[in-house]
Amino acid sequence: MRKNMVIAIDGYSSCGKSTLAKALAKKLGFIYIDSGAMYRAITLYFLRNHVDLENHDAIIDALQHIELNFHSKDYESHITLNGEEVSEEIRLMPVSEAVSPVSAIKEVRQEMVKQQQRMGKSKNIVMDGRDIGTAVFPDAQVKFFMTADPKIRAERRYKEMVAKGDQNITLEEVFENLAHRDYADTTREESPLTRAEDAIILDNTDITEEEQLNFALEKVTPFLPH
Repeated sequence: MRKNMVIAIDGYSSCGKSTLAKALAKKLGFIYIDSGAMYRAITLYFLRNHVDLENHDAIIDALQHIELNFHSKDYESHITLNGEEVSEEIRLMPVSEAVSPVSAIKEVRQEMVKQQQRMGKSKNIVMDGRDIGTAVFPDAQVKFFMTADPKIRAERRYKEMVAKGDQNITLEEVFENLAHRDYADTTREESPLTRAEDAIILDNTDITEEEQLNFALEKVTPFLPH
């Protein structure tokens, strides 16, 4: 049994995983780790350097030239790719459209799991992603699996992107992107998106962020370190 506490949050794209993870971390004084940002940063590197996803040797070589540094400031996720701040760029549509196939690559996931597990060895953390409760921290004390109506998820993501200045995107494109990512995430061979048997389902289609946080806190409190 691990001495430090790990809260694992998995679920579909744009279900508010990071919103809940940040809120929990802030409330509990835990470290928030955004695993999705790590995969997006690798995807950005692959796009910039035209890495052929069919070329195994090229992928292995590229991974050796990627240095990711993750830090949390005011419970917002900030990530650097080889020293460059890329937190905003990794959220734009070119990366969103390419992140699922990159994330499905065995070597990419193995490298990320190693890094994530190192982060969770000694500190109390909240980590969100697709396979945190199944592959990265199967021994996490509390696991959540988040879901919501696809139309609601698309609307949330669309508003978020417009607010960040991406005016060229349509709601239909966001909906199609999410549907594509759902399929890719759940059907990939390496660590597919599945609910851990002991994960608590959290459907936030019709609840507020405050209600969502209170629900999670109720489930987490009995496991908190004394």
